Amino acid sequence: MQFIDKAKIKISSGKGGNGVVAWRREKFVDKGGPAGGDGGNGGSVYLIADEGLSTLLDFTYRSIFKANNGENGFKKSMHGKSAKDLYLKVPVGTIVKDLKTGNVIADLTHHEQKVLVAKGGRGGRGNTHFCTPQNRAPQYCEPGEPGIERDLQLELKLLADVGLLGMPNAGKSTFISRVSAAKPKIADYPFTTIIPNLGVVRKSTGDGYVIADIPGLIEGASEGVGLGHDFLRHVERCRFLLHIVDGTEENPINNFNIINKELEKYSEKLAKLHQVVAINKIDSIEPERLEKLKKQFKDLGIEVFCISAVTGENLDMLKHELEKDVDSIEKPTVDVIVEEDLEATNNDDGWWEVHKLNKNTYLVDGGRILRISQVTDPRSTEQVIRFQNIMIGMGIMAELKHLGVQNGDTIIVGKLELEYWDDEVYK
Repeated sequence: MQFIDKAKIKISSGKGGNGVVAWRREKFVDKGGPAGGDGGNGGSVYLIADEGLSTLLDFTYRSIFKANNGENGFKKSMHGKSAKDLYLKVPVGTIVKDLKTGNVIADLTHHEQKVLVAKGGRGGRGNTHFCTPQNRAPQYCEPGEPGIERDLQLELKLLADVGLLGMPNAGKSTFISRVSAAKPKIADYPFTTIIPNLGVVRKSTGDGYVIADIPGLIEGASEGVGLGHDFLRHVERCRFLLHIVDGTEENPINNFNIINKELEKYSEKLAKLHQVVAINKIDSIEPERLEKLKKQFKDLGIEVFCISAVTGENLDMLKHELEKDVDSIEKPTVDVIVEEDLEATNNDDGWWEVHKLNKNTYLVDGGRILRISQVTDPRSTEQVIRFQNIMIGMGIMAELKHLGVQNGDTIIVGKLELEYWDDEVYK
């Protein structure tokens, strides 16, 4: 399985359905009154963490996700149907960034944790809501709110309990295949592992813990050389590290120091994580050399286990030590600053602007005012007056006056073409 730990997606929530203008048309009911139903709400978009996923691969095949729109209202006061919310499953450990602001807006660290990333538009109200003692036959309704479009980046950080360190070909993949049910690809050449392998190791108490064989480090990884930051990002959330050392290499101590220097360069917190060291491939090491290696590590104050991942020698002893450490060491806190996500609920599209097309014609553009124009019938004097009052309240009429609009000039707003007439309320 290919492992993908970064993905960019475009998401859109659904727009709300429009309210309608309608009337009761029942026999023997005189002047039945307004009966326009409300529009349904548009579908919202959520991200939800799923422990059954371990990769963002699905988002490379499909990167655009849109919730459905709400239905428009109906006559006889029947409301339009609201759209279902859209839930996108992501692996536990996914961090969500808003590409527009660069802010981290979510850190999904446990199963079924969910976050709203785009609220669906509210449905518009039908004319039944605008009936008053002074106006018992309102000729207008509301349009539905728009949906929200966003570009997001998903970034996965594995939530393993134990992270495996070691130079390429140190035997980490073989080790994880022996202590868990994981079946990583194994071969005798450097950089065999280019994707993280996760395995669940069963404890003596019956439950288990997660161990991650993450791609091998090389010198310069903290500056992004090789797999670099892609590797180190996954190490951050482990309880502790198991450092597999290839005892058959020419200078195992030097390889051990190289990796730890890269950890320290990347993060001081990483360098301070508890480490367990296992000298691997003891089935191919002479006893005198093995004793010398053990002494070198002990002189550094490090407890060492000598194992053979191939034959299984001393693996039970090491697993017992790992189990004790998993039970006693808490997971480190990761400094992920999650910003308040105001954009997820920002359905208000009240922006507008006025353009002078020629000497006698002005074009009004904008989100909300265009939506209101769509549900305004130019044949209805009452609806046109209400539309003009909305333009006054939004400051559009004042801007037209500032641009030099004159009596008789044409104002275009969406499908509407209105004739301007000077009035004191516009000043």
